[in-house]
Amino acid sequence: MKTLTNQQSEDRLYSLDTLRGFDMFWIIGGGHLLIALAEATHWKWAEALAEQMHHISWEGFHFEDLIFPLFMFISGVAIPFALTSKLEKGVEKSVLYRKVFKRMVLLVLFGLAYNGAFKDGFSDIRYLSVLSQIGIGYFFAAIIIMNTQTVKARIYWTIGIMAGIAGLQLFTPVPGFGAGVFTPEGSINAWIDQQFLPGKLIYTTYDPEGILAIISATSITLLGSFAGFILRNKTHNPTKKIQLLLYIGVPLIIIALAISPVYPIIKKIWTVPFNMLTAGISFLLMALFYYGIDVCKYRKWTFFFRVIGLNSITIYMGGKIIDFWHTSEFALGSITQLLGNYGDIILITGVITIKWLFLYYLFKNKIFLKV
Repeated sequence: MKTLTNQQSEDRLYSLDTLRGFDMFWIIGGGHLLIALAEATHWKWAEALAEQMHHISWEGFHFEDLIFPLFMFISGVAIPFALTSKLEKGVEKSVLYRKVFKRMVLLVLFGLAYNGAFKDGFSDIRYLSVLSQIGIGYFFAAIIIMNTQTVKARIYWTIGIMAGIAGLQLFTPVPGFGAGVFTPEGSINAWIDQQFLPGKLIYTTYDPEGILAIISATSITLLGSFAGFILRNKTHNPTKKIQLLLYIGVPLIIIALAISPVYPIIKKIWTVPFNMLTAGISFLLMALFYYGIDVCKYRKWTFFFRVIGLNSITIYMGGKIIDFWHTSEFALGSITQLLGNYGDIILITGVITIKWLFLYYLFKNKIFLKV
């Protein structure tokens, strides 16, 4: 745990912490709240929004599919502020290498704990996880950024990763299936995971945070770093920064949709069009939040999300360790019994409230889990 000094607080982008908190809100219960509302009321608008709170089973895109890549994008946005700024101040690369390596190792270990290493042991454990993908993707993106001096070099690295993934997914023959097969059984992701990934796969034939998925998703973290460099650039005025974010985001979305008929958008194997689409949307969200919060200074509404965003890993792990649902039932169970179909809305609202109050306590005491 670390505290946040006044100087560090002043240097932070309010929009970045708010966007991270907005992203995490859907994980800590926001999505379940919309689903419960739709099931209780059958309002058409609520049902339409609730549908977006479910992952697409394979090919396609829902809002729920944005949450994970948006977090990876946000971690990339932070790299210029967290690492490049230190290099400019004369901090040795070796010190930063150790820092990002330690972060990766800790996130992999947290992921193992999340997957039940302490509870069930290692005999039949899933070794990779959401947290390990965040940590490994951040590590490789950070190493690339710290060892490239120009925007052009970083663009080449990003394009190179995406081109390599596209080449494997489109043109590499999979034994028994052939090349360019985008099914849970026949994709190159599935073959690589079955051949080289130890432990249990979350699905029978592949893992959505598998070997190729991690490499592919690293490109999203790298793309996030471009947004970070834009926002940190003191020679650009706010209008220029927003324009640049939009100029990158919109084409990424257009290209992803244009090529999707032949190269589908599939989150579960992190196809390049999926990466481009989610990164493009993330650029637009970053531009929107930056404009409203850091440029126009509309900040009062952000406090709720910032409290979540400043301790995102804490609440992600906490949701696995602490039974917030039981606490909500203990406090509100008698009320929910009187409300029939609306009871779940109250219970989920209670869960979100208890989680937020837990994070608010940490915030007030300046306790932040920094990995």
